[in-house]
Amino acid sequence: MTFEIISEAGSFGGIQGYYKHRSAVLGCDMRFSVYQPPAAQHHDVPILWYLSGLTCTEDNATVKAGFQRMASELGLMVVCPDTSPRGDDVPNDDAYDMGQGAGFYLDATSIPWKKNFRMYSYIRDELPALVSSMFAADETRQSITGHSMGGHGALTLFLKNRNKFKSVSAFAPIVSPTSCPWGQKALSKYLGAGNKDEWVDYDACALLERDGAANVNILIDQGLADPFLQDQLMPELFEDVCAKVGQDVTLRRQEGYDHSYFFIASFIEDHLRHHHKALTT
Repeated sequence: MTFEIISEAGSFGGIQGYYKHRSAVLGCDMRFSVYQPPAAQHHDVPILWYLSGLTCTEDNATVKAGFQRMASELGLMVVCPDTSPRGDDVPNDDAYDMGQGAGFYLDATSIPWKKNFRMYSYIRDELPALVSSMFAADETRQSITGHSMGGHGALTLFLKNRNKFKSVSAFAPIVSPTSCPWGQKALSKYLGAGNKDEWVDYDACALLERDGAANVNILIDQGLADPFLQDQLMPELFEDVCAKVGQDVTLRRQEGYDHSYFFIASFIEDHLRHHHKALTT
């Protein structure tokens, strides 16, 4: 496994880098960013995966979330993948919520998407193997977080791989894609409108209800000024399922905050500390 260095720059004593590699899983070139804290110069460090939302790339959180200072202090490696396969030969859609930039962290089964849109397997298997082989990353200590579509990805990847990730958190996640327009559109096209039994495999509420509580505290921040709160995000659905199955969740409703990276940057330190505690206990 190899990758190309696009750029590397010093940041809070560590290195913020951008990289590119050829993904066998997705069948295209993929970019990702890695923040290596100063501690990575001396020993393997735990990994925090950050999954971004619709229309985003590996660049959004890397530039706007402001995680580097605290990641340096806590000794966390932060990896930000892209949100979908990309390229001239990769299927796309004119809408912002389908196709390139909108991978939904699932493995598509419908034509034309199934050849390339396998972000679930890419994030779970291929990219972690590359990162652990090329960086001072401790693959036995991994946690995951994300925003919006990426929050959906973080929750579902965690709930389906409880032995792989030590903790999970999310910013304004799509908690039940089977219940909202964004998710219903994506699931029907990527998995097939007639295959609703498969949809539940990528729905955090359904997974939690089906498989029961995880032995962790799930941290979620949701802005109350978020324009997508009522129709797309509906955190109360997740809160209700957590109460039903006995899942420990901290769902913080933040007055005056919207869906932007101003919101994420305001609370990213809390999430890094949340994961650091789980990764070092």
